[in-house]
Amino acid sequence: MAVEAMSKGYALLRNPHSNKGTAFTDEERDEYGLEGLLPPTPTSLESQVARIHTQLAALENDLQKYLLLSDLQVRNETLYYAVLMSDPAGFMPLVYTPTVGEACQKFDHIFHSARGVYVPITLKGRVKELLSNWPQKDVRFIVVTDGERILGLGDLGVGGMGIPIGKLSLYTACAGVPPELCLPVTLDVGTNNASLLEDPLYLGLRHDRVRGDEYHAFIDEFVQAVVELFPRCCIQWEDFANFNAIPILSRYRNKVCTYNDDIQGTASVALAGIYAALRITGGKLTDQKFLFLGAGSAATGIAELISQGMAMQGLSLEAARKRISLFDVEGLLVSSREVKEFQKPFVVDHEPVSDFVEAIKVLKPTGIIGVSTVPKLFNQNVIETLASINERPIIFPYSNPTSRSECTAEEAYTWSKGRAVFASGSPFPPLLVEGRRFVPGQGNNVYIFPAMGMAVYATEAKRVTDEMFIIAAKAVAEQVGQDSLDVGLIYPPQSKILEASLHVAAKIAEYIFDKDLAGVGRPADIGKLITGKVYKPVYRPLN
Repeated sequence: MAVEAMSKGYALLRNPHSNKGTAFTDEERDEYGLEGLLPPTPTSLESQVARIHTQLAALENDLQKYLLLSDLQVRNETLYYAVLMSDPAGFMPLVYTPTVGEACQKFDHIFHSARGVYVPITLKGRVKELLSNWPQKDVRFIVVTDGERILGLGDLGVGGMGIPIGKLSLYTACAGVPPELCLPVTLDVGTNNASLLEDPLYLGLRHDRVRGDEYHAFIDEFVQAVVELFPRCCIQWEDFANFNAIPILSRYRNKVCTYNDDIQGTASVALAGIYAALRITGGKLTDQKFLFLGAGSAATGIAELISQGMAMQGLSLEAARKRISLFDVEGLLVSSREVKEFQKPFVVDHEPVSDFVEAIKVLKPTGIIGVSTVPKLFNQNVIETLASINERPIIFPYSNPTSRSECTAEEAYTWSKGRAVFASGSPFPPLLVEGRRFVPGQGNNVYIFPAMGMAVYATEAKRVTDEMFIIAAKAVAEQVGQDSLDVGLIYPPQSKILEASLHVAAKIAEYIFDKDLAGVGRPADIGKLITGKVYKPVYRPLN
């Protein structure tokens, strides 16, 4: 990385992209005016990583560790990613869920350095100007939120910025997407969270959320500004309320390179879990029936991708959709109820059912999937009822963070007498039940969106399609070995997430080339194209 004339001495130590800290060599210290500004003995990157590990181990809780890592990211980007990639399975819960949820809730009280771009609706008409203030002019990925539906925690206003920052960190740590190509963005349209509006430390706009035509015109301006400033950029929508998320995706998905991770990424990782679960339970995808607890955009997104997966195996899409049912706070979605447009494909022709256990008895699903964001709804009666119908019941409580999970791994395994095929949205530790050791799988979107990012980056894809998420799901599932299945683990080990992501990225890239969606020519070796693009956290010469 070239160093500008002004980036010498103390300024160089404050530039996260070129700062090496104590790893500057004697020659570099002399050339760039660093002598006397650092302890005299140069150290290696490896010793710096070890020092960070020691500092983290001395901290009392995960939020403190999150803050230490956040501080590291803004002062030495190479070291930050070297730390994350030294133990991806260990650091994912710190830089993303569940810790990021607490960080977003306390964002205004722990804020210490700016990162990304904040675009308030009060400056509509100037969105392009605000985005152009970002120093990197070749942005390939924007993760953007309006902060309204952060994980299962609700409206956190500008505090939602922790989500784009965390997601993009995983683009790099888990799939090797170069960090300088990534831009986190928060669109501030206000908040309906009264406690934030009353908090004197709140950093966002102090008015209720803007709705309707003014909101959508603001989104239009944002998308147009991105297209003009960053023509090769992919926009990932994150944590929008479903009544905005679905129309936004529908409006732009065939116009620009974009996707919604809550809808499509969540659907893909769930489908990957189902593909792997079927290697334990037996049977075909087209034989399964699923009952969802929750009927929002995540539920319908998963349901639709499962339906498309079934259609690829021979069922009509209409028949596939009939094998999936949704249950929300008002009960089963039945034809006599008034439902939203996006829920209509999964309405069943049945008498109203207001009790989830009764719905299981009536519909006899092979699996239940929780996306309700309400904890403990998969209670003992629910799981025992499902287990009485299925020899190997599929139980996926996908709500996160952990405090919102519909049940714990221990509950699912204990109440099913060790017969459950389990995966959750947040991590649970290994455990012993009925004399057997189980390793709960985490249906984390991290298996999907970083790989999707790498595939889009390497191919300069023009669009992101639902079929690409089905390809990704199959590529994730095929990497689960028999040794993992034997302990109930239906996702690849997170300790090998980079290897897994590059495999998935190569499969997606192959599809992109096959469907003529790429912006570059097809290489002889797609795997080599992918690996050649991978960012490596090593210190580089300054000129």
